Amino acid sequence: MSNGSAKSSPRVTFAPITPNNLGTVRKLNAVLFPIKYSEKFYKDILQPEVEEFCQLVYYNDIPVGTICCRLENKEGQNLLYLMTMGILAPYRSRKLGSQTLELILAAATAHSKFKIQKIYLHVQISNHDAKKFYERHGFNEVEIHKDYYKKIAPHDAWVLEKIFP
Repeated sequence: MSNGSAKSSPRVTFAPITPNNLGTVRKLNAVLFPIKYSEKFYKDILQPEVEEFCQLVYYNDIPVGTICCRLENKEGQNLLYLMTMGILAPYRSRKLGSQTLELILAAATAHSKFKIQKIYLHVQISNHDAKKFYERHGFNEVEIHKDYYKKIAPHDAWVLEKIFP
């Protein structure tokens, strides 16, 4: 018998980005990121080949974050580029970012169409917390991309990557 004080653990779920929830993604991105994304960005994240790499994050059925990646082939290597990942501020420090990133990393290692060799991303050089977060998940800094950001300062970005075994 419950005494009313037992709390159920929060439910974290993920859903692919679809035309039906794209408006939610747009709203989250407007709050989470200092730049406005193009219509091409939103068209690209709806493509079937990236369905498992572009996800909405829900906390107790409330949309609280997103992750969006694209597949690339450079110099004969299959890569996953992490374009955006963000969790609304009130929901941070609840392991949501870690769970979201781990979902994508697992999908990348299990990808059946072709083997993904590595995942990489850019982090604005003023965002030390984000850099530490990715380093905790096995990413390494490989370079500084000068003038990566055109409309926000600082303009430089760290390039971080994680190579899959």
